[in-house]
This record gives sequence, structure tokens and C-alpha cells, in this order.
Amino acid sequence: MFIYNVTVNVSADYCSDWLQWMKEKHIADVMKTGCFVDSRILKVLFVEDLGNTYSVQYTFLEMADIERYQKQFAPALQAEHKARYGENYTAFRTVLEIVD
Repeated sequence: MFIYNVTVNVSADYCSDWLQWMKEKHIADVMKTGCFVDSRILKVLFVEDLGNTYSVQYTFLEMADIERYQKQFAPALQAEHKARYGENYTAFRTVLEIVD
């Protein structure tokens, strides 16, 4: 199994709205793609950056799942996020393999 991890730092002024939107809309839309089997959102503690940092994790079974997601769904979902929050966040993405 694998994890698609999206680490997001959100400016303090937008954090409450962002967290609610992620929980109610965006994560649900990502899960509706059928590419992932589970999701969770975690707050990163003890980060010195301004704003608030979160790790949004989506579990998937095969590399073909993330490849399909990145080709068919990610561009539109990321564009929607960018349109809503503009320059009020930064994000980076990693793919992790679960080894235990």
C-alpha cells in the first residue's frame, strides 16, 4: 500500500475556512475519484512557518491508482483549490510506500 501525502501551509487568516472546506468538500471530491481507499488530515506540530501546516493523506493500493489520479483528476481539483485560496497557501506532494 501507498500514501499520497499533500503537505499544505495555510495562512492564519484562511485556516478555519480552508480546514472546513477540506473536510466538507475537497477530500470528499478526491475520494469520489475511486483512486484511494482511505484519507485523513493531520495537523503538523512545531513548525516555525507562519500560518498552519497540515498533512492530507490518501491511501491507495497500486501505483496505477496514483498515476490515474494525477492524469485524470488532479489538475482540476488542484485548480479549484488554487482558485479558492490563491496565494494564501503553499503545498508540496509526496508519494510514500507503507513498509510494515
